[in-house]
Amino acid sequence: MGSSILVLNGPNLGRLGSREPDVYGSGTLEDLRAELEREAPPGHRIDLRQTNDEAELIGWLYEAVDTASPVILNPAAFTHYSYALRDAAALVTKAGLILVEVHISNPHAREEFRHTSVISAVATGVIAGFGFDSYLLALDAINRLLG
Repeated sequence: MGSSILVLNGPNLGRLGSREPDVYGSGTLEDLRAELEREAPPGHRIDLRQTNDEAELIGWLYEAVDTASPVILNPAAFTHYSYALRDAAALVTKAGLILVEVHISNPHAREEFRHTSVISAVATGVIAGFGFDSYLLALDAINRLLG
């Protein structure tokens, strides 16, 4: 089966397709899953998950460390204030694993409170503003970094 790439999504992203399509597009999480599975590097499986629960998201980051899995993380609203999530994300990169923070929209082009990410400083890299392509670009970056 190969190794997994965890694609973790935070609060409200389960409403993709119906939530503010002018900001987030009309695609659903299932549409995103299909796109990522089509583009997955050979030998890797996409494990896409979404939760509105901060503790669950933190647990998934622990799982990434325990299974040595690269992560694509869209922390959603937790981006701006969750130091607990930041500390869990730091465990991933401090373990020598890849964690790419992604955003569908460009947070810097939106409300002031969205301009700050507490996650970015501990992420391997950040990709934002390209819709679902943000995830595909992150997948490509992981593929390149893994060699």
